[in-house]
Amino acid sequence: MEHIVILGNGISGITAARHIRKRSDKKITVISAESDYFFSRTALMYVYMGHMKWDHLKPYEDWFWEKNRIDLKTGWVQQIDFDQKTLHFKNGDNLNYDKLILATGSIPNKFGWQGQNLNGVQGLVSKQDLELLEKNTKNCKKAVIIGGGLIGVELAEMLLTRNIEVTMLVREKAFWHSVLPLEDAKMISEHIKSHGVELRTETELEKIIPDENGKVSSIITKSGEQIDCEFVGLCAGVRPNIDFLKDSYLAINKGILVNSYLETNIPDVYAIGDCAEQQEAIGQRKPVEAVWYTGRMMGEALALTLTGDKSRYNPGNWFNSAKFFDIEYQTYGWVWPKPKENEQHFHWQHTDGTKAITISFNTNTNQFSGINTFGIRMRHEVLDRWLTENREITYVLDNLKQANFDPEFYTRHEAAIFERFKSGFDYP
Repeated sequence: MEHIVILGNGISGITAARHIRKRSDKKITVISAESDYFFSRTALMYVYMGHMKWDHLKPYEDWFWEKNRIDLKTGWVQQIDFDQKTLHFKNGDNLNYDKLILATGSIPNKFGWQGQNLNGVQGLVSKQDLELLEKNTKNCKKAVIIGGGLIGVELAEMLLTRNIEVTMLVREKAFWHSVLPLEDAKMISEHIKSHGVELRTETELEKIIPDENGKVSSIITKSGEQIDCEFVGLCAGVRPNIDFLKDSYLAINKGILVNSYLETNIPDVYAIGDCAEQQEAIGQRKPVEAVWYTGRMMGEALALTLTGDKSRYNPGNWFNSAKFFDIEYQTYGWVWPKPKENEQHFHWQHTDGTKAITISFNTNTNQFSGINTFGIRMRHEVLDRWLTENREITYVLDNLKQANFDPEFYTRHEAAIFERFKSGFDYP
């Protein structure tokens, strides 16, 4: 019986395992050293905040795996012998495979800062990170978060629930301006500050200073300012977790290089999720996408291929969602932080500072190319269809009510949105 081994039990690896089992009787083994069972990584913050218990993060009961004949193995893989199709574990165990799926996920970025490995300095990606956070923030009064982004704002919200003062350093002019247009980024910056976070924009870390016991005591910014703290959260993005593969002949760049079928350069070896890097461009998407739903889609596509129905990975139109404290964020299509050639942004913001829309369109064709929404929940299927149908900006504005989960909101603010559009553009 063919043996498929999956290294990593995150959303991509487990999705592949489940769909392979639905379609076949192949032997499946899932390996992880992080946790015995798959869990919802996006809910880690709620355990720390006391809203959930650890067991609540498991989408499936513990009996699910045995019932579905998915073997789970706990252990760290130290080396892979691709010629012999053998995994070598740190504890001395070995495991052979016929097909290997690498789904090793992400680890926090470190940029060689002095003091980045001190006690009290960490990222927030894994279950172990959450356990370390409990230890590192015990009796903590002041924290500094390096970098904004989705993990940074989650960590800030978490720490504030423990009455820990938070200073956040971001190098851009406003929070997440590397992704959001400036007007959007400024609105979210103000919202973050309204929750008590000291947000320092255009500020970068120089080094982290220890106390006499080797624990963090302060940080120094590149401008020479010293900020006292007992905890530093490293939230300057993540990178593929592939360091243990760098001495092999597996083709890697930032991530493990794969083709559109998620195949690597080694026969019978595949990569999916955060650790995979697309060799062929998929529209305007980044080659490496550390996004929950793309990991799930890769797992589904690869499961089809490994069960006799060879399938390309096709994620479709870009979308994403997140939460900045009380503001829900959704994005569909492309709204670049700085408009590209022939791209223009229409921005409308409610006076309460918690609701906004930014729509991107092509000035030559008037074609709708993307939308950011804040505090306004939109229907995925509607916006996805409009992007596929290449609708014009006026069509989108005329029919925005169809895409809104709360049509009453649009009824109340329709006039203001259209007035802002007409006054802000020389539109034919």
